[in-house]
Amino acid sequence: MRDQHPTRRRILAGAASTAGLAFGAGAITGSPAVHAADPVTLRIAGTGVNQFKELADKCKEDLGFTVQYTSLVSDDVVKRAVTQASSFDLLDAEYWMLKKIVPSGNLRGIDTSKIKYYDQIVPIFTKGKLPDGKPVAMQGISPIKVAYLTAAKSKDFAKDPSQWMTVIPTVYNADTLGIRPDLIKEPISSWAQLLSPEFKGKAAILDIPSIGIMDAAMASEATGKVKYVDKGNMTTDEIDKTIAVMTEAKKAGQFRAFWKDFNESVNLMASGEVVIQSMWSPAVTKVRQMGIACTYQPLKEGYRAWAAGLGVPAHLDGKRLDAAYEFINWYLSGWVGAFLNRQGYYTAVLDTAKKFMSPDEWDYWMEGKPAKGDIVSPTGEKIESAGAVRDGGSFLDRMGHVSVWNTVMDQDRYMVRKWNEFIAA
Repeated sequence: MRDQHPTRRRILAGAASTAGLAFGAGAITGSPAVHAADPVTLRIAGTGVNQFKELADKCKEDLGFTVQYTSLVSDDVVKRAVTQASSFDLLDAEYWMLKKIVPSGNLRGIDTSKIKYYDQIVPIFTKGKLPDGKPVAMQGISPIKVAYLTAAKSKDFAKDPSQWMTVIPTVYNADTLGIRPDLIKEPISSWAQLLSPEFKGKAAILDIPSIGIMDAAMASEATGKVKYVDKGNMTTDEIDKTIAVMTEAKKAGQFRAFWKDFNESVNLMASGEVVIQSMWSPAVTKVRQMGIACTYQPLKEGYRAWAAGLGVPAHLDGKRLDAAYEFINWYLSGWVGAFLNRQGYYTAVLDTAKKFMSPDEWDYWMEGKPAKGDIVSPTGEKIESAGAVRDGGSFLDRMGHVSVWNTVMDQDRYMVRKWNEFIAA
C-alpha cells in the first residue's frame, strides 16, 4: 500500500487521525448550514493511509459531513470487512485485501455511472495501463485484477471492466528502500544491498508478512540466490528459499530491527541506527522534515507498488449511500489529491489534483523536474530547497518501473507461518 496507525503508513504525527475520533459536523450538501438539522456522519475504517485531520476538516467545510475515522492494521481491516461490515460506511482498503474481502459479499459494486470523474481515473485502475499506454506490472495483485465485480452485488471479480468497481482508487505509490546518504559511502543501486555485509547491523526490514516478504523477495532475487516464476505468487519452494536467505542474513547480524510501526522506522533512520531499510514515502518525508538527509532510493530492479481505494459496504442504502457517493466524488475533485500528492503519494485523478497545486509543485512531484522554490509537506513544513529533484524522477519513471504489487499469494497461510517463524527465530 501498501502504512497504518499504529503500523502501516501512519503518516505525519501531527496530521494523522486518532482512531475513532470524529472531525467536522453538518449534513450532506455543499451548503452545510442549510441542512444542519439533518446531519450525516460517515464512519471510515481503514489503514490510516489517508486519515488526516485536515481532510476531515475540509470535508466539513465543503460538504458539511462529520467524518469519523477508525484506524486499523492491515489484517484487522480485512477482519473488520469480513466480520463487522455494518460497523463502517466506507472501507479504505488496499487492493490486495480485496482478494480476501470480496468473497464475503460484504462490498457492493460501486456504480461507475455515479462517479463524476470516472473517465479521468488513471488507467492503471481501469485498463491495466499507464497513461502513456504501456502495460503495468502484473506480478502480485495488480489493481486491474481485482478492480471490477460482475454485478452490483457479487462475490466474483469481473475479468474485464464492468459498470461495478470494487473500490474507487484513492492513492498508490511505488515503494523502495530508504537510505541515509550522509552515512553511506557507496552508491546504492540494487535491492541486493539491503543484504550487503557492509551494512551489517545497520539494515532493517518491515515485519508485516504480506509486505515484508515482497521486500525480501526483491532483495533475494537481486542477489541471484533465488529465481521466481512470479514473486507475487510464490510456490512453497520459493517461499522456503526466500526465508532461507533472510534467515542466513539474520543469523549473520545483518538486521538492526524488524519494525511494524511508522514512527519506529522514522526513529531508526533519524538516529542513524539504521542506514538502509524498508521504508514508506511519508516516513522519508518525516525524516526530511527533521532536517536529516534521507533518500527514497531508486533501484535497478524496480519498485514494489501498492494501491488503496474506498469501498462501500453492501448494507448501505438511502441517504447514507448517497452520502458515500458524494464523499467519493468530493475526494476525487482535486483538493484531497493535491494534499496527498504533497505527501509523496499519487492520486487516482491527476487532472483535478493539478488544479490545486502550483506549477512548481506539480513539476517537482509529478514531472521529476528540479524545484524552482522550496517544496513543502501537506502541512506546510519545508522538505526540499530549490534545485531538488524527486527521488526516482517523474510519475511515469516511477510507476513505469514497478516490478511487483503487494499481494495475497495462493500459499498465503504457509508464507505467513514461515515468515513469523523467521522473525521469532
